[in-house]
Amino acid sequence: MTPEGSGAPGGAGAPGGRTLVAGVDSSTQSCKVVIRDAVTGALVRQGRARHPDGTECHPDHWWSALYEAVTAAGGLDDVAAVAVGAQQHGMVVLDADGEVVRPALLWNDTRSAPQAQRLTRDHGGPEGWAEAVGLVPVASFTVTKLAWLAEHEPAEAARVAAVCLPHDWLTWRLRGGGPRQRTDDAPDSSRPLGIDALTTDRGDASGTGYWSPVTGEYRRDLLLAALGHDADLPRVLDPAEVAGTSAVPGLSTGADLAPGTGDNMAAALGVGALPGDVIVSIGTSGVVSAVTDVPARDPSGTVAGFADATGNYLPLVCTLNAARVLDATARMLGVDLDELSRLALQAPPGAAGLVLVPYLEGERTPNRPDATGAVHGLRLETAAPAHLARAAVEGLLCGLADGLDALAAQGARIDRVLLVGGGARSEAVRRIAPVVLGRPVVVPPPGEYVADGAARQAAWALTGSDQPPTWEVTGTERIEAAPVPSVRERYREVRDLTARRV
Repeated sequence: MTPEGSGAPGGAGAPGGRTLVAGVDSSTQSCKVVIRDAVTGALVRQGRARHPDGTECHPDHWWSALYEAVTAAGGLDDVAAVAVGAQQHGMVVLDADGEVVRPALLWNDTRSAPQAQRLTRDHGGPEGWAEAVGLVPVASFTVTKLAWLAEHEPAEAARVAAVCLPHDWLTWRLRGGGPRQRTDDAPDSSRPLGIDALTTDRGDASGTGYWSPVTGEYRRDLLLAALGHDADLPRVLDPAEVAGTSAVPGLSTGADLAPGTGDNMAAALGVGALPGDVIVSIGTSGVVSAVTDVPARDPSGTVAGFADATGNYLPLVCTLNAARVLDATARMLGVDLDELSRLALQAPPGAAGLVLVPYLEGERTPNRPDATGAVHGLRLETAAPAHLARAAVEGLLCGLADGLDALAAQGARIDRVLLVGGGARSEAVRRIAPVVLGRPVVVPPPGEYVADGAARQAAWALTGSDQPPTWEVTGTERIEAAPVPSVRERYREVRDLTARRV
């Protein structure tokens, strides 16, 4: 997918007659929009806008950022199809009129950890949940956030008439969905779409905790156990099914809307992952996922048995702490990320026994929501910036290496390891990764792979073909290095020796 610059719009009716598609990445931190050629995948133009910080966010902020990012990308007037990829698990709750009941609780909000434990204990235990929906509840999953809402904000929970996810809500808004005024006496044809028009895809639905990737059906008993009452849930679309057409004057009208999906599923589409590929993504979270043709059921809860966006499965291990570990370490050392990388490469493998356990925001894998980070092995010899920088990179990668092992234990085939995400821009991360992971890594060129995957899905929905279009990814780099098993052995000795959050 080779950039072609950001010149004037050139869609289906422009010289050359090419068809354009748009992909949206509504992530935790920002909204990115890419416009690509539907046939070749060539990048035509792009734009972005920031989201507010925090672990909860009113969806209106996502909508405003989408407008801003679309404007920065030159608009959607010439775009034939749009798809939205977005952060998984976020709890978006709507009342009967389509009003947002409260700000969305995001995937990285860990306040529902006690509810996760209760749901697991009271409704079948880890084995029962893994069999029912392919995952064991932790604070990240939507079902636990609904249980927190019912327990701590019962008046708001009682108002909930529909539950959806960030990409579901944005797709619904693009189709013309939105709050209905109770006094609105306009004809039905001019009113916003109601909550009964919400749609989703199997990939994002598989991260809720109340949809089964195996049966393709909602488990309303689990929804009821969490929320305390039933609610409307989005219709789950087929991978290339068209959800509807855009109907927002001033933003987009008449474009086909693909199902959209979760960010991890979109990223897998964006890099062209196939069965046998494992994606290690270092962004706000750290993610290790594999494309497989069989579902995963891991009662330990380490592997979440998600579906992907193509009809396959995407077993996944997620850590809460990834690229921001590098940010925090650079801040402690008073350097920028480039200097942090240079320092890390000066220290020997294993940092002479210095280990950084990077649970800076608690942790999801392993499930340690109240844990904090720790530094072990500090001696006069290791009390140096280079050793701390190396320990930060290795600590981050050791958590992801554990994820790689967990996927293999679930039967995932590992033919190729793809290293992506903002953290992969670090030279130290790229060069140390094969040392810790024990395998060569393939690094695609930096890109917006969630938005790219959404754009590829939009092109797929536009054609209605059996498989997504083939978009060549050029400029990949293969990095090899001798594994150093002692790095992970040392990390295993100390990874559980952390203090609780105060």
